[in-house]
Amino acid sequence: MIVLIRNLFQQALKTNDSLEFAVLTGCMRISKESIFTGLNNLKVMSVADVRFDEYFGFADSEVRKLLEYYNLSWKCEDVKEWYDGYQFGNVQVYCPWDVVNYCDDLQADCNAAPQNYWSNTSSNEAVKKFIQGAYAGTTKNEIERLVAGEVIKKEIHEELTYKDMYNSIDNIWSVLFTTGYLTQRGKQERKVFNLAIPNMEIREIFTDQIMEFFKEDIKKNGDAVNAFCDALKNGDAAKAEEGFSNYLRKTISIRDTFVKRPMKENFYHGILLGLLGYKDTWIISSNKESGDGYSDILVRSEDEKFGIVIEVKYAEDGKLEDACKEALKQIERKRYAEGFRDEGTEHILKYGIACYKKRCKIILADDYENAEKTKEA
Repeated sequence: MIVLIRNLFQQALKTNDSLEFAVLTGCMRISKESIFTGLNNLKVMSVADVRFDEYFGFADSEVRKLLEYYNLSWKCEDVKEWYDGYQFGNVQVYCPWDVVNYCDDLQADCNAAPQNYWSNTSSNEAVKKFIQGAYAGTTKNEIERLVAGEVIKKEIHEELTYKDMYNSIDNIWSVLFTTGYLTQRGKQERKVFNLAIPNMEIREIFTDQIMEFFKEDIKKNGDAVNAFCDALKNGDAAKAEEGFSNYLRKTISIRDTFVKRPMKENFYHGILLGLLGYKDTWIISSNKESGDGYSDILVRSEDEKFGIVIEVKYAEDGKLEDACKEALKQIERKRYAEGFRDEGTEHILKYGIACYKKRCKIILADDYENAEKTKEA
């Protein structure tokens, strides 16, 4: 194949008198494969080069003009948060594919939420390999910092061959940069770049892959998951808290910067759903209408002998116990357990679960009520 491509390029691009110039594009450089031995008059431009930097995406002024044309100026902040943030050379640009697709969706539904349009154009294999490798080393903390919106300094190798892409974590950093999952911030120092996740769309790809890997990891630790679930069923909040804390320490977590509180709660919500879903005989409902609102998680046994109501809160100030109490009050105020009572469920347990970074607190409603009665007495 190398011989075929080399001859093709040489005949078409080097010895062709009818050709003024040609452009070859791709996200990986392949010079190490010697494809260009015959074709040796190339000018290579990477995403770090200044020349032509503004032409790889839409500038902010162009996006605003586009949105104004379609009477969508009120969507500027959403578009910027989700699809801006790429730096080519010295210019920050939006991803054109995303902007155009989102505008198209908004034409059909003016209230359409931003979507992850990358999902249909890539297998996200690079991110998957990155997450898998991170659990075995110090890269885990760096991923947490990236997801939190921080910047990581890394040496980038732009001349990787395809066969070397996944040979090491160091190579995967370079792949993520050249394929757009990471972008640069500021100026590089020789081969050292300041890397960051560009926007909410790519951040969602990272968090989705983290959750997928977490679910795969759950299957390998059946005893620990069973112990956590049994503790919840038996009303042992302390043991359940210990089990959940162990998982939070092991998994890549979302730190308390960059993202809004509801998104942080969604992350811990997802971890809990992954753990609870291990029980084949449990029926799990998420954000289901119950009582006067939508409860975070409802669990019931197939025989309907017991039901569990869980409300998850993220403690922005680190006060886990207060956040748990707030969750329990919400369960009562919005009558989340009403559905269980209507079905004649014999035993109902209500839990407030609060999380902050890698810490958690779990309080059972009965324990909380008994403690409050003791204080009053």
